[in-house]
Amino acid sequence: MNTLEEFQTLTDAEEYFDFFDMEYDERLVYVKRFHILRKFGEMIEKASIDSFDGSREKLLDYYKFALLSVYKNFENGYEPSAAEIWDMFDKPTPCGTCVTSTSCNDIEGVESGAHSCSTGHGLEFN
Repeated sequence: MNTLEEFQTLTDAEEYFDFFDMEYDERLVYVKRFHILRKFGEMIEKASIDSFDGSREKLLDYYKFALLSVYKNFENGYEPSAAEIWDMFDKPTPCGTCVTSTSCNDIEGVESGAHSCSTGHGLEFN
């Protein structure tokens, strides 16, 4: 049986489908990978183990349902709107240092979709 810890190590769309032993169209997943993972991520972000009375099995069942639901929407022709796609660019992304560090969360300014952190890390080009 698959565990929550194993689930948390997955990164690729195909790994999620294989983890839940779900059949999928490889071509559809290849073409819509980003959108499937984004919608799936939004759905699983809303759930916590507390939502399921501490049951890891129920949480994994919800994750499987979420993946199936998202996949079926795309299989049935769902196309994200331009607003949904461009909305992701309005959110600042962390700098390279912040991506690998849990210590930096301060955003001083946003320029071109990337934030400037106040940790003093950064690259200088002369």
